[in-house]
Amino acid sequence: MHSLPHDHTGARIRRLRRERHLTQAALSDLSAVPYGTLTKVEQGVTPASPHVIAAVARALRVQVQTVTGQPYMTELRADELDVLIRPIREALDLYDLGADPDITPRAHRLLADDAEELLVAVRAGEIKQVASRIPGLIQEATTAAHATPRGEGWLLLASTYRTAYDVASKLGYYDLAAIALARMDWAAQRGSDAVIAGMYRYMRALTYLREGEYKTGQRLIDLGLRTLEQADPGRERDVVTGQLHLGAAVMAGRSKDGGRAEGHLAEAGRIAEGTGEAVSTHWLAFGPTNVQVHRVSVLAELDQYGQAAQAGRGVSIPADWPKSRRSHHHAELARAQMWTGDLDASFQNLLKARKAAPQQARYHQTVRETYAGLEAARRQLPDSFLSYGSWLSI
Repeated sequence: MHSLPHDHTGARIRRLRRERHLTQAALSDLSAVPYGTLTKVEQGVTPASPHVIAAVARALRVQVQTVTGQPYMTELRADELDVLIRPIREALDLYDLGADPDITPRAHRLLADDAEELLVAVRAGEIKQVASRIPGLIQEATTAAHATPRGEGWLLLASTYRTAYDVASKLGYYDLAAIALARMDWAAQRGSDAVIAGMYRYMRALTYLREGEYKTGQRLIDLGLRTLEQADPGRERDVVTGQLHLGAAVMAGRSKDGGRAEGHLAEAGRIAEGTGEAVSTHWLAFGPTNVQVHRVSVLAELDQYGQAAQAGRGVSIPADWPKSRRSHHHAELARAQMWTGDLDASFQNLLKARKAAPQQARYHQTVRETYAGLEAARRQLPDSFLSYGSWLSI
């Protein structure tokens, strides 16, 4: 079996630590990551969990993507995705320039249909297709919103910014994702929609979750919940409220607060009983299934991998669930199974993650870290394991 890549996450942590003239003991103290865990991660014996990565990034005062190596430029170039990023960035920069005299936007209904189609496509894992189409739609929707400044035009523009966020975050361009979120908030304020404003807080909280800034993330969740209280009662508000509780549960799990995580899961479960499966409501896939899926993630964040694997085996994914969410769940379950030593089952779930949404799985940090963990275990694995590593460019 071939060895771990030279530039795996642990190797990057070691290099960054040495550049700052820190010993492993010193970095362990600064990050509050146990010394034994840190040494194993640097050696590639143990994969780096999201909690460890965020803690180390904070201690070294670098961005999380510096530690993870994102975006994965070699793979992006091979898939011809890197060239699609600059047009998205340029389209996001046009937000305050008013209507473009060279653009005659189509009717609102046609623009709304395209925006909805891209929301669906990105959740189906069609990242390249969406990345190629979203810049033009943003430019057209920007002109439409400025030319006819009604609420519906601004909310349509907010939807295109949300899709830009989805693409950027899935490909590891987190700086661009943050810009897209800021634009989404800007447009949502002009559309005066409390539900969209609540969603923005949820999505922004996820950026702080990734960076390990859990207190700030929780404050954003709380603000989002207060914002949603201004929305009209109904299923739409309930769905976004429930999703905020799920985000808060993962936040609490990663900060090792099991009691608070369980409280948010319970509240999300209560709300889901009323909404039922609401897959297409703002395409959040909220409902009883999403509560179950988030329970697997929370247990894994709490390092309760055996319970996470057991809970994951009991999840039945509905046929109409977005492929991107299905792929993410299989990646999370694979991580839990890897930690329990069930390597065959873990690899099978990595295969399922790729089958569900290959473009997403290829750039998914959990997929890569789990593969590295299986590799480090150096046990008998199927011949297809090596080809999977080649597909990841590892």
